[in-house]
Amino acid sequence: MSNATIDQATQQFESMFFGPARAYAALSIDYAEKLLNTQYEAVKAYSDVSMSQARAMLDIKDAEGLRTYVEGQQKVAKELSERVKGDAEKVVALNQDFVQKGQKLAEENIQTASKAASKAAK
Repeated sequence: MSNATIDQATQQFESMFFGPARAYAALSIDYAEKLLNTQYEAVKAYSDVSMSQARAMLDIKDAEGLRTYVEGQQKVAKELSERVKGDAEKVVALNQDFVQKGQKLAEENIQTASKAASKAAK
């Protein structure tokens, strides 16, 4: 086998297998990193709210303090539900972006493979 044949085979493997595999792995790692960061931020926010509410509960010393705490719970519940909704929307957007980029990558790989196959057939 000549060096030219080996180089051509290497280029075909690169364009048809290794390149697309690396591109998909990079896309997957970027997605995982964004998803983990989003989840980390959400858990941190939920933990902060929980700790804040626990501390507020410790400050209850009388009926007025209890009334104030209970009234504050409605505000906290509303803010928390809005946060959950926003976090869910972020995850959905990340998923949609990943799917779109994955489809685009697959289409590009199919085109590249088709060109390589027709070139090899000639």
